[in-house]
Amino acid sequence: MNQSLQSTTPYAQGGAAASAAERNRVLRNTYWLLALSMVPTVLGAWLGVATGITAAMGPGLSLIVFLAGAFGFMFAIEKTKNSGAGVPVLLGFTFFMGLMLSRLVAVVLGMGNGTGLVMTAFAGTALVFFGMATLSSIVKRDLSGMAKFMIIGAMLIFVAAIANVFLQSSALMITIALVAIAVFSFFILYDLKRVADGEETNYISATLGVYLSLYNVFQSLLALLGIGSSD
Repeated sequence: MNQSLQSTTPYAQGGAAASAAERNRVLRNTYWLLALSMVPTVLGAWLGVATGITAAMGPGLSLIVFLAGAFGFMFAIEKTKNSGAGVPVLLGFTFFMGLMLSRLVAVVLGMGNGTGLVMTAFAGTALVFFGMATLSSIVKRDLSGMAKFMIIGAMLIFVAAIANVFLQSSALMITIALVAIAVFSFFILYDLKRVADGEETNYISATLGVYLSLYNVFQSLLALLGIGSSD
């Protein structure tokens, strides 16, 4: 019996070590790809501001282009995430998202302290990310139960945001932004914890989830700062 236990123990330890190494690899690749995805996002936002291409679109056309482009890219990412095309498609998606963000960025930059507001929103988003990344390595409880409620919250935010494209209500925009910051901060924590726990093994999928949450947190912070600084 003792001999049997001794012969199986090294194998079990080796399996655990391999599993931990795999989780660390996915998490490390997720962080690197997430950092890389910021480059095309900034380029897309800069191009949009410089050319005014998104500002020239009306609210309805802008919404149609955004929905078609975003869902089209996400479908393509899902299809290519296990191939060599996965990373380029994801980076193309982040460029598109930066381009669509340029409309809001241009409005905020047009304010007297616009550059400072953009940098403040960026710093706030970075703080949220590092805070949630730290929590993901500390929190031990299963968050899947809370995730169900957060998904409902995200769907309500999505519907309200579409409605506000036409309503143009500042009060509703503030409410959406505040709720979005809370909901998508949780999703950063949830997605990173899933990678740390070995539940998500594809770093492209993991990066997409965290990127979308960061994008929404930044956009919401920027909208709040813009509203607060506007006349």
